[in-house]
Amino acid sequence: MQLLDGNKTSKQIKEEIKTDVAKHVADGYRPPHLAAVLVGSNPASQSYVNYKIKDCSMVGFKSTLHELADDVSEKDLLILIDELNRQEDLDGYIVQLPLPKHINEDKIIQAIDPIKDADGFHPTNLGRMVLDLPTYLPATPYGIMEMLERYHIDTNGKNVVVLGRSNIVGRPMSILLSQKGNPGNATVTLCHSRTENIKEFTLNADIIIAALGVANFLTADMVSDGAVIVDVGINRVEDNTSKSGFKLIGDVDFDNVKEKASYITPVPGGVGPMTRAMLLKNTLHAYKRNYLNKED
Repeated sequence: MQLLDGNKTSKQIKEEIKTDVAKHVADGYRPPHLAAVLVGSNPASQSYVNYKIKDCSMVGFKSTLHELADDVSEKDLLILIDELNRQEDLDGYIVQLPLPKHINEDKIIQAIDPIKDADGFHPTNLGRMVLDLPTYLPATPYGIMEMLERYHIDTNGKNVVVLGRSNIVGRPMSILLSQKGNPGNATVTLCHSRTENIKEFTLNADIIIAALGVANFLTADMVSDGAVIVDVGINRVEDNTSKSGFKLIGDVDFDNVKEKASYITPVPGGVGPMTRAMLLKNTLHAYKRNYLNKED
């Protein structure tokens, strides 16, 4: 068994981005600029955004954080988004999800200018992804594809099972892995909460992407020997031995599944760091296309 180490791989990617940015700044151009909009005081969201700000500093990006109260109106949030869309020195930005229940997330995502959509969630970018056109990919699936490529995981003709059908991970993942390319060219089955006899599908899988949001859902008896396991889940469970009172575990029963897997991602330290690295990469793409006026 070999770990698919997201911490190590994302560090390599950030070093590459840092080198690229330094060259452009040395040539007299401004650095890339990524902004984040944080609504409310969700501890997990706050922590995640803080990591993103540190990532920006590490690679030489300018970063801006817009913090709004839990009770901010949808109208006021849309006003801020319009301002960010029109800000000339801003290459990309994200609106941290989830949002408070009184705000329509779909409406907010659709208000983001597609050319500044660092998360890759806008319908225009998702549509371009489906058509295999240049675009900003959803950050988590993008990170998984990058990890599979850098670890030389062969997906050509392989049976892949994706567990979960969210617009953020499951559906984009199934599309990317079925497209022509490397990684890609896989035969993909998308399973979800209504799929009957999921075990029959997973036992036939060469690669499993677990993104259901259910702690320890994928157990060892559901996995064939030598399968590649990518765990997207991040679940908080009580842990009396921890200072925080909880620990993070994935959708995969890691301790038991690792005995059968050829490759497996840990939680934490697997997909999460790759997602953050891809936000930087999407922003760098936007910077080059829309400020430097050149393709990568």
